[in-house]
This record gives sequence, structure tokens and C-alpha cells, in this order.
Amino acid sequence: MKVVELDSLELPELRPYRTLRGNRFDADGGFVADSPRVVDQLLDSGLEFLSLLCTPEYLQTRRSLIEAAGVPRVYLGERKLLETIVGHRIHHNVMAHLRRPPSVALEQLPDQVLMLSRLNNMENVGAIARSAAALGVYGYAVPAGGPHPYGRRAIRVSTGHITRLATHIYEDPLETIRAFKARGYRILAAEVTERAIPLADFSPVPEKWVLILGNEEEGVPEEILNAADTVLQIEMEPDVRSFNVAMAASILMYRLQRRL
Repeated sequence: MKVVELDSLELPELRPYRTLRGNRFDADGGFVADSPRVVDQLLDSGLEFLSLLCTPEYLQTRRSLIEAAGVPRVYLGERKLLETIVGHRIHHNVMAHLRRPPSVALEQLPDQVLMLSRLNNMENVGAIARSAAALGVYGYAVPAGGPHPYGRRAIRVSTGHITRLATHIYEDPLETIRAFKARGYRILAAEVTERAIPLADFSPVPEKWVLILGNEEEGVPEEILNAADTVLQIEMEPDVRSFNVAMAASILMYRLQRRL
């Protein structure tokens, strides 16, 4: 591990820390994550680190973790210097540049999978991943055109727990659903419709399932609802249209996993 002490952030090697925001990745699939809580989780994930940018205090307290993770290069700067990267004083004391893992083949996904349809809010993508990891749902299927779970804001909201999930990036939702069905999964969609079954009445819960969630404005598209085996809805007061999608995902996954 090479340690480089900094008095400036203008080195060309530090460009990813200045430019990788939101859902952006560099040409090699690199992404940037920040905050001690997230980076600590990533250090234990087995992902490939490209470098670390941190304060001397962070290196001192995490050196053994950093060395065990195989971080090739650590850039050291005082907190005041690191704050200039984003222009305000609430910057965390560590940032990491890592390589995003490749999409997992559908055939390699576990028996419980969460599938997103048209979600466009990166924070929700991260919050759902965090709940999935907490509840033991380790398969995540997300559309190629949507926010990536390893986008900077998504991974921050997930507190790095996205690394516990096998993430599959799909192109065509209907083809993907057919592929899941061919492998014995029961397709469940969450939506408020006339054909929906109240979540409390759904029984028995299958061993293999895919749960599809849509965005809050448009829900799950009609063609996907038609392709689903079962449509589920969470019982709620009649004058409330829906839960936030991340909250709904947590309730649904808890019920399915616990088979209540």
C-alpha cells in the first residue's frame, strides 16, 4: 500500500473524486463512495479498491482494514483540504474510489429477488437495497436505464449494504419476467388494483419469488401487472393512496420473508 501525502487536490489521479457524482461512473466502471460508515462497509465487501482519499486520523484508526482490503494507494489530506472538494464544511473524512462489480447473471440470482420497474429516485434505490439486506432478500434486479445501485447517492443511502446483494441489470422487463418464470419463480407485483390480493391474505408464500415494485407516480406498468402471477397490495386507510416505495418494499419483504 502506497501512502501519498497531499497539499493539493489537483493531481490528475484525484479527478474521480472531483467528478464522479450521482449516477456517474468512469470508463472502467469506477465509482466514488464517501462517509466512514459506507467506506467501512465497503472495506469488508471484497470489492476492488482503486484508491482511498482520507484524513490521517481515518488511516490511523482503519489501517488494518485498509491493508486487508488490498487498497493499493491512500491519499492523505487534512480535513480542511478534503472539504474543498465539495466546497462546504460538512464533508466526511474519507472517500473511496472502487470498481463497480459486473451485473450478476439472472441464473445466479438467489431464490428471493426484488425487481424494480421505472424507479427514478436514487435515494429510494439505495433505501430499498438497505432494507433488502436487512431482511435477507439478496437478489436485486434493476433496469439498465434507471439509477444504478452503485451510484454515489444510492450507495450512501444503502450505507454500503448494496454489496451484500447480487445485482442483475436487465434490459427488457417482460423478457426478464419470462426468464424468471422459466426458472420456477412466482412473479409478484405490488400495486393497488381491483385484482390485488391484500398482503395479509397471501398464502402460502412460495419458496422462490420475484417482487416487482414500480415508481410512486405511475406504479407498475399494466403489461407487467398482466405478466405477474399475483398482484399484492398493502392494506391501508381508504383516503391514503400509497406508501413511499421504499417503505412499501420493507413491509412487503418482511411479510414474505417471515411468512406471517
